[in-house]
Amino acid sequence: MSQRRIPIAIVLLLLFFFGFAAVPLAAGEKSPEKCVQELLNAIQQIKTGEPLSPQDIENNRKYSDRALDLLNLDEVSQKTLGKYWEKLSPNDREKFSSLLRQLFVHVAFPNSGQFFSDLQLVYEDTRFDRSQAVVPVRVIHPDEGEVAIDFYLRKRRNQWEVVDVLLDSVSMRNNLRNQFYKVIGQKDYGELVRRMEKRLQETKS
Repeated sequence: MSQRRIPIAIVLLLLFFFGFAAVPLAAGEKSPEKCVQELLNAIQQIKTGEPLSPQDIENNRKYSDRALDLLNLDEVSQKTLGKYWEKLSPNDREKFSSLLRQLFVHVAFPNSGQFFSDLQLVYEDTRFDRSQAVVPVRVIHPDEGEVAIDFYLRKRRNQWEVVDVLLDSVSMRNNLRNQFYKVIGQKDYGELVRRMEKRLQETKS
């Protein structure tokens, strides 16, 4: 089957602003592949559309919390802001991380879950490099073909957590950073925060 870029790029990249040798696992420790499977399974369970029942809303909250537990949002927040992170006060860092977390919950997870729900996922052999693991996943679409996605995980507090996702070798984290840098460069950091808050408000209205 030929590989073709499919709309997952839009889901994973633009959803915020626009519309090695094997490493032995400790006893009871979840493998990186299991963590990715649990992450995608939680996201797939999130319901979208209107109206949502009170039970749907409660279930969505639980699935979102589970997905967040499998992401290292501290590292994602720091890496997406790059050099600007060091210039922020502790309060501003906390606010940015909170905004990013809410965007995952209200924008990224629902859109990604809706997209992944009807696709076949094929997990390939996990690669390990010191404290980092890479879980390759082939996403197969019946009409659009196949795309390769690599989930990068790092261990923190004895748990593997996703820190980046590569689509056809392109880092989603780096692409977000490029978007953030562009906004900050053309305007300022305050404008980036305003756009994030506006995007979040649009999803709640």
